[in-house]
Amino acid sequence: MTEMTWPEIFDLLGTGTQETAWMVGVATLFTAIGGLLIGVLLVLTDRGGLLAARPVNAVLGLIVNIGRSVPFIVLLVAIMPFTRLLVGTTIGTDAAIVPLTVGAIPFFARLVETSLREVPPDVIAAATAMGATRRQIVAKVLLREALPGLVAGLSITVIALIGYSAMAGAIGGGGLGDLAIRYGYQRFETDFMIIIVVVLVVLVQILQLVGDGFVRRFSHR
Repeated sequence: MTEMTWPEIFDLLGTGTQETAWMVGVATLFTAIGGLLIGVLLVLTDRGGLLAARPVNAVLGLIVNIGRSVPFIVLLVAIMPFTRLLVGTTIGTDAAIVPLTVGAIPFFARLVETSLREVPPDVIAAATAMGATRRQIVAKVLLREALPGLVAGLSITVIALIGYSAMAGAIGGGGLGDLAIRYGYQRFETDFMIIIVVVLVVLVQILQLVGDGFVRRFSHR
């Protein structure tokens, strides 16, 4: 390091990591709720589903496809008015949570849909024959049987959110991405940039290991 001292580096990294954790954590919570709801509805309203409604399914599918098609860096700018409406500003960690959530919900919804479709139809048919209600089938059959896939999908989504949060730094979203741009790019602190990359890689590896552990646990129930 030529200009920054190690205490300054650790202080910046600590703050940036906390901001990233806050953004990703809150966005993950909202994404899990929204994505799970939409993913379940995509399966239930499809042809032959428990709540078959093709027009509803087509609209939901279109919304999800559009959401997944827009590059996140474009989404950041495109929904700035919506972000300002919700949180009163377009910069900072709280503001970054809005586009993070909007961008991740369609992504997770498709993963949820894929996991639910892997549940064997005969399991659902057996539950129906036993007199289970639609709510019971969803909660005790679909979601329970698809749990390993849902956990794996959420793990993938969290890792994607870390990447999204780094891009949010391009518009002052805070976190490690903001540090990489302000110091690594604008001030040409190459060594500091490398350290940030290492921290991000470590975070992703830890989350992947934790996610894989939960998947294995739920797969051997």
